[in-house]
Amino acid sequence: MTLLKKIPLLKRIPLRYLTLALVTAVFVFSLAYALRTHGSWWLVLLSGGLTAVGVNDLRQTKQSLRRNYPILAHFRFFFELIRPEIRQYLLEDNTEARPFSRNQRSLVYQRAKQAIDKQPFGTQLNVYEDDYEWINHSIAPVPITTHDFRITIGAHPDCPRAQPYSASVFNISAMSFGALSANAVLALNAGAKQGGFMHDTGEGGISAYHREHGGDLIWEIGSGYFGCRDEDGKFSEEKFAAASASPQVKMIEIKLSQGAKPGHGGVLPAAKVSAEIASTRGVNMGEDCISPPRHSAFDSPTGLLQFIERLRNASGGKPTGFKLAIGHPWEFFAIVKAMLATGITPDFIVVDGGEGGTGAAPVEFTDHVGTPLQEALLLVHHTLVGAGLRDKIRVGVSGKIISAFDIARAMALGADWCNSARGFMFALGSIQPQSCHTDNCPTGVATQDAQRQRALVPAQKAERVANFHRNTLNALAELVSAAGLKHPVDLKPHHLVRRVSSSQVRLVSSLVPFLAPDALLNSTNIENLPAVYGIYWPMAQADSFQPLAI
Repeated sequence: MTLLKKIPLLKRIPLRYLTLALVTAVFVFSLAYALRTHGSWWLVLLSGGLTAVGVNDLRQTKQSLRRNYPILAHFRFFFELIRPEIRQYLLEDNTEARPFSRNQRSLVYQRAKQAIDKQPFGTQLNVYEDDYEWINHSIAPVPITTHDFRITIGAHPDCPRAQPYSASVFNISAMSFGALSANAVLALNAGAKQGGFMHDTGEGGISAYHREHGGDLIWEIGSGYFGCRDEDGKFSEEKFAAASASPQVKMIEIKLSQGAKPGHGGVLPAAKVSAEIASTRGVNMGEDCISPPRHSAFDSPTGLLQFIERLRNASGGKPTGFKLAIGHPWEFFAIVKAMLATGITPDFIVVDGGEGGTGAAPVEFTDHVGTPLQEALLLVHHTLVGAGLRDKIRVGVSGKIISAFDIARAMALGADWCNSARGFMFALGSIQPQSCHTDNCPTGVATQDAQRQRALVPAQKAERVANFHRNTLNALAELVSAAGLKHPVDLKPHHLVRRVSSSQVRLVSSLVPFLAPDALLNSTNIENLPAVYGIYWPMAQADSFQPLAI
């Protein structure tokens, strides 16, 4: 650089402009040479194009980096653009979960493609790291003849439904048509049909692509009431009854909140509201499709339960429940108190972990809003136990469920079944580009771009979806057998062990607060219960989500 500064012309040119100066010089000399020799125009075009870029960089006012470093700044933007791919493919550790590790993704790909999913040479995890977990095995494993583990929802003798449903313990979590492409929805539902498990529609309504293959559906109804709304965006019982009458719809799920963005509504921009999406959701093309932060059909815990009963009756007695991410404990306690006061119980509750999901959200919500799955599940499970309602209500969970161990852990902590969204996206071919909200999904999974989604062949991916489900449950059967059990519902917290330091481990049963059956029904003993119940249970009231001032 010192030698360059000795050249008279360059003394007047800041070094940051040197690239532009050199490119311009190459352009001038190559142009003169090409005009003289009548050949070699490629260098003229290349250097001329770069010169034009540099001049434009100097003239524009939007980006200061381009003004100070013409041409060179674009290299910075390029590497910033491909930084996630560089990290993912070249720098990422196999076990580094951001949000899913290479090993986790590879496991799904292998099981979806019927490839070898065994691992040689021992674990890559640090088994002496805090929070490492394992399942204690039995010296007398129990032979298991089937991997098709199922639970029945809506068949409790005290509150039997007209149309109970036998569900797999592993299912597709809520992802709407609109968020996912048509081909992705087709593949997921066809895979669910092949494998005999259920497919949650997400709050975007039941599309033609959900219906085409006839796979079992759980219809999720959010605050926008898509597929069952009137012209003002309010709930329409008439439209709901017509849509829910389909034999394909097995259960009804009211979405109160989701782990990706709890307490936050959603907007599908008008530009993305195609004719198909508008028809599916019952909205107008050319207008933003809005999901409000809260429901208009009810405004209290008692109102929620009455709405559940209304939907259950209108659907012909199909199991009906709700999904939520846990926030203020007194709000969930208020719902449970409303169950006790009214005698109305949901058939199921789906607990969505605050780890996030397929939905894009502000980073503050993704990182710092919502209770993580383990704590949320424990709160829901033990509150229902303490209120004497657990036997009547099935509990499902969703939140980074990928492997058989993920399912086993959740069921040991109190879940009856598990849902997975991102796991099944991997089965469809997602490479975790984290561009789901941009409409530029490279694999055609989360896009409405017709050309991009052509890359996803539904028939082929449906088989992979079914393979992933089947092989994951086969692995779960082996885990359950090794533990000396017959069904994953037999897993309990004492089967799980967690490392709490480099030299200490604990049974999970000794680490989590438990409630005895009916413990919350004895008002004189509330203060002796774990703090979350002693403080917040008395604050909850059945007729309002607001806490009592105590």
